[in-house]
Amino acid sequence: MELRQLRYFVAVAEELNFGNAARRLLIAGPSLSQQIKALERDLGVRLFDRDRRSVSLTPAGFALLSDARALLERADDLRHRARRLAGSEPVRLGYVNWLPPDLTTRTAAVAQVHVDAWVAPSHTQAARVSEGGLDLAICWLRTGDLERRGLHAQLIGADRLYAVATGRDSTEIPARDTGILLDADTTSWSSWNAYAEELAGETGATAVRISDGGITGPGFFDHVRRGRRPIINSPKGQTTPLPPDLVRRPVVAPEIYWTWSLVWRRSEVRASVLAVVEALRADGHFGVDGPDAWLPRDDPHRQTRLADL
Repeated sequence: MELRQLRYFVAVAEELNFGNAARRLLIAGPSLSQQIKALERDLGVRLFDRDRRSVSLTPAGFALLSDARALLERADDLRHRARRLAGSEPVRLGYVNWLPPDLTTRTAAVAQVHVDAWVAPSHTQAARVSEGGLDLAICWLRTGDLERRGLHAQLIGADRLYAVATGRDSTEIPARDTGILLDADTTSWSSWNAYAEELAGETGATAVRISDGGITGPGFFDHVRRGRRPIINSPKGQTTPLPPDLVRRPVVAPEIYWTWSLVWRRSEVRASVLAVVEALRADGHFGVDGPDAWLPRDDPHRQTRLADL
């Protein structure tokens, strides 16, 4: 068993799609499949159930996933300590699913930035920064999270969320006429659930409680097809192509935004980390300061916007 095989396992477990995982890992699909099979032989258990249409974790795969993540984090920590001793430590950046498209261009002149391979939910990445496992992360956080974890945040991007619907009507739709999914898996969807519950409460959108992980991917599209109203897409599904039987509908009254913050420790003093923060500083508010924009009450960038009015 090799560490890279564990990274491959975690990537497939998070994507539940070998093609997507292979693209994320920058390796060929057949090679990824072979490595997963080799890992299963070494461990003596089947990690995934897969056929031509779907991939799912077996009970053994689900049970081993947290251990694999822990081993990879320990290995990353060991690598980090070794680089510090060698005096060539890069700035470690974690993310959820969005990165600035010009990240490398903007940071190349100030520091070596290592983008961490473990793609994790916002609350997990924020905890890793707070505890020292990462130097920076791009995620969604509330003001209370920043205070509790001792972090600074600056706005570096935002997604305007849209609804996905059946049929051919692609006109604007009021938020009150949409649905929004909340998943029972609070470990994976804690941040999204908090956001979605507040959105439903403030706009009149209908909260739809699910337990199948269908916030993104094929499961999400199935919920749209079965539902009675258009469903608001999550940030993790923003760039996923829609099936031909579904359409995108802009949400209005209000326009709904999800913010991406660059977060770092308030105690941070290293010049390389602070230089990357400065290099990624962005001008403007990406639409979140518009008169019809909606952000959660405790979004730190809503506070900035209100202070500017």
